Amino acid sequence: MPRGCSSMRKTTMSKIAALILISGAAGAGYLFLTSDGSDKARASIVAPQIPIVSGTAQKKDVPLFVRGIGTVQAYNAVTVKSRVDGEIVKISFSEGHDVKAGDPLFQIDPRPFQAALDAASATLKRNEAQLTGAALDLERYSKLLNTGYQSRQTFDQQQATVEALKASIAADKAAIETARLNLTYADIRAPIAGRTGQRLVDIGNLVQAGQPTSLVTITQIKPIFVNFTVPQDYAEAIRHNQQAAALSVLAYASDDKTLLAEGKLSLIDNQIDVATGTIRLKASFANADERLWPGEFVNVRLVLSMRVGVVTVPQRAVMQGASGYYAYVIRPDGTVTRRSVDIVGMQDGIAIVARGVDDKEKVVVDGQYRLSDGARIKSEDAKPIAEPPATAAKDG
Repeated sequence: MPRGCSSMRKTTMSKIAALILISGAAGAGYLFLTSDGSDKARASIVAPQIPIVSGTAQKKDVPLFVRGIGTVQAYNAVTVKSRVDGEIVKISFSEGHDVKAGDPLFQIDPRPFQAALDAASATLKRNEAQLTGAALDLERYSKLLNTGYQSRQTFDQQQATVEALKASIAADKAAIETARLNLTYADIRAPIAGRTGQRLVDIGNLVQAGQPTSLVTITQIKPIFVNFTVPQDYAEAIRHNQQAAALSVLAYASDDKTLLAEGKLSLIDNQIDVATGTIRLKASFANADERLWPGEFVNVRLVLSMRVGVVTVPQRAVMQGASGYYAYVIRPDGTVTRRSVDIVGMQDGIAIVARGVDDKEKVVVDGQYRLSDGARIKSEDAKPIAEPPATAAKDG
């Protein structure tokens, strides 16, 4: 064999031997780490933090209410019509503006009614003068009748004339009162305080008493009513709590978030609507800022009672499992524990907790589905829940 080939073979064998030694050393090191250092290695591995959104349990007073849908109704609404026939000669108000009771609205031409009053007064004076003369004649006839110089027939006729004139005078007085009323009716004034609507006549228009169309409508909106219905199941609780004090009623806009006004329950209807299974209610509102408008649809919350000093959590924090409600509570060390909770009720994005979470404890409100008991978390605070308006209602 050539010397070059023998030398190449020796070099190859040396490389193989070196690789075997290196592999053996690595294997020995691996066996050492896995056998003697396994516990330390596992302890050095840290579980990743799971991102979540957290909220805080709070102790506060929570109103318990029943929802309904209502319609705003004017406290009073008057359709102004003419009570006499005539021509509109003056308009004394602006459309859509407030008027007081007794403020002038329309003036119908008063001249025909003044003329009728003057004529009735003149007729009264004439008949009174005739009655005076007839009464004197009757007195003379009476004296002559007693002496035999006057017939009974003439006396009776004169007596009838006196009575007829008395009746005419009574009719004249009634005619004067009618004419005076008509003259008053020609000056059309606001019967109530309120806001005027659209004017339906102009100067120069002829109007008639009893015509179907109105001249203008006045609505009283301060105060104002809201009519609404709730399920009949709440009727007994409403009647019971209303006996202690008028229940608070909150009117919200169509988004069910914007509070428009707070009022008091003023009417519980005397019967249940059998067709719908609801009871009709009415609430009154001061409406000083005029946020309620007649005909408007509103969302209504009737406050039945107030739960005082209860623990609440964001409703999103409460989960439901096979064994009931639960929530993940955040420990001070940044881990979570799963707790069973007793829930009294849920409304407006909050849950009322009877047991399971204490005041000021942190709870997970988003990201629960990735958690297990003892998991490490990375917390981000949730946005605060809008507080419901405070009311004076208490537990009844």
